[in-house]
Amino acid sequence: MSTAQMSKLTQGLSSKSEKMRTLAKAGYSRGDIARFLDTSYQFVRNVLVREEERATKAKIDTTIVPSVPPTGSPNRVRVGPSGQITIPDAVRAALGIQEGDPLILSVENDEVRLMTIPVAVRKAQAIVRQYVPEGVSLVDELLEDRRREVENESQN
Repeated sequence: MSTAQMSKLTQGLSSKSEKMRTLAKAGYSRGDIARFLDTSYQFVRNVLVREEERATKAKIDTTIVPSVPPTGSPNRVRVGPSGQITIPDAVRAALGIQEGDPLILSVENDEVRLMTIPVAVRKAQAIVRQYVPEGVSLVDELLEDRRREVENESQN
């Protein structure tokens, strides 16, 4: 948890609820948000669950949505003899996880977290976006740096 990054993201936001929603969208855990805002985990959870419910109601249309436990809803799993766990069908379906798909596992604040590769990429992009000004292409800058290096090497 980087308080500097969290402060930057929430700068100018007036309410705690607005700050919670912004930090959650950036991928911070509810526990990290609660600690950063010096509030209870339950308050953060309630705000984010209400926001998810509002978003779900707003999205209701003819699209078929798989039956998924709400975010934060616990699923009981068991650790098998070789250390494996089985992710419930509804969760796999909701996240589009197929047998053999790679997942990222991390331990944060005594919690085991799993995320799909696309989620990890989105989180990384969100972090980079904080430090790269709008309209700047890192690829173009890298290529330009490399061209200069090649030019300098050829002159020596």
